[in-house]
Amino acid sequence: MRAYDIIYKKREGQNLNKDELEFLINGYVEGDIPDYQMSAWAMAVYFQGMDAEETANLTMLMAESGDMIDLSPIEGIKVDKHSTGGVGDTTTLVLAPLVASAGIPVAKMSGRGLGHTGGTIDKLESIPSFNTSLARDKFFDNVNQHGIAVVGQTGNLTPADKKLYALRDVTATVESIPLIASSIMSKKLAGGADAIVLDVKVGNGAFMKNFDSAKKLAEAMVAIGKEVGRDTRAYITDMNQPLGNAVGNALEVKEAIKTLKGEGPEDLTELCIELGAGMLQLAGKITDIEEGKKILRENLQNGKALDKFSEMISAQGGNAKVIEDLSLLPIAESTFEVKAEKDGYISEIKALDVGLSAMILGAGRENKESVIDLAAGLEIKKKFAAPVNKGDTLAVLHYNECDNIEEAKEKLLRAFTITEEKKDKNQLIYEIIK
Repeated sequence: MRAYDIIYKKREGQNLNKDELEFLINGYVEGDIPDYQMSAWAMAVYFQGMDAEETANLTMLMAESGDMIDLSPIEGIKVDKHSTGGVGDTTTLVLAPLVASAGIPVAKMSGRGLGHTGGTIDKLESIPSFNTSLARDKFFDNVNQHGIAVVGQTGNLTPADKKLYALRDVTATVESIPLIASSIMSKKLAGGADAIVLDVKVGNGAFMKNFDSAKKLAEAMVAIGKEVGRDTRAYITDMNQPLGNAVGNALEVKEAIKTLKGEGPEDLTELCIELGAGMLQLAGKITDIEEGKKILRENLQNGKALDKFSEMISAQGGNAKVIEDLSLLPIAESTFEVKAEKDGYISEIKALDVGLSAMILGAGRENKESVIDLAAGLEIKKKFAAPVNKGDTLAVLHYNECDNIEEAKEKLLRAFTITEEKKDKNQLIYEIIK
């Protein structure tokens, strides 16, 4: 078998069998197949695509290229959740304890962020003494005892995906739907989940800018799940404005705590309830989705979800007093209010510009060596369709030392479009793919 023949076959639009894909992926990981041949194959896939069976085989081969986490020591059906990324995407901080409070085990491995804000692990490290690096046995014990643990990714997970993604990033093949889908799903499958809920973002602050491409990605990932025997559900959700009001690590933890108290932003709360009900259904806890939503809403109101978050913090060595005393979280030395320059209605919020403004303030990483300022970020005070008067505060910047504060202010101000006419709000969830 030769890499040349496999590349030629895909270039001609033919499907590759599992043996051919295995030869290609394993050879690339081991260094026997050079970058230039893998680049040619990726470009062939970009133009010719892959069918569901091909994509599923590729996904499993990438998952099996490294460690495969066995979650069988944890009792119950383990449902994982993945978001394709957005701005102010605080869902895991709310969703994990919310679902765990309903009796579903949450064994979540999350990553750090490279971009406008930190990842879930960065956010949790805003909590004093919180340990995101549990040994595997301790991770399992915490989930069995407390019903929840959220830790950083460890070990050698999906090395084929890491190597292939780096190549795609410099060869203009990132946007291939089969390659995106297999990249995301390989990590979820390697993580050992029994079932998977996907939050596929679409809009100006998402990787997928339009509905059609988001739907194709959602359908591809659900198809992979079916092919490999994992119950998978995808929610196509709006990212034409930041989710919630906070963007930044400690600020998002603060917002998550408020949401778990039943006092959070409407969009963040509703999305977590929708995704959570889906997780409950896939775990076999409920049959009727409305029943799941009712359980989760009650647990926000009766304190069970908040108590579960507190329990998780304590179990992972953190200071659970932050639940009642938000001042224990990192607080920036300076704030600045960005104000509206005219009357009208908010007709657009460019979520990406909001995220970039937060990154300039120090909330995110421009590269792997960047150090995150856990206190930095911003709070949005006016969301889409809200009425505003000249001088009203649109957002509040939080920062410590920042050499580019004027750039951050300008970028945030430009993110808001104010018009005389009020526009209808976008749907929060456009479609659910099962």
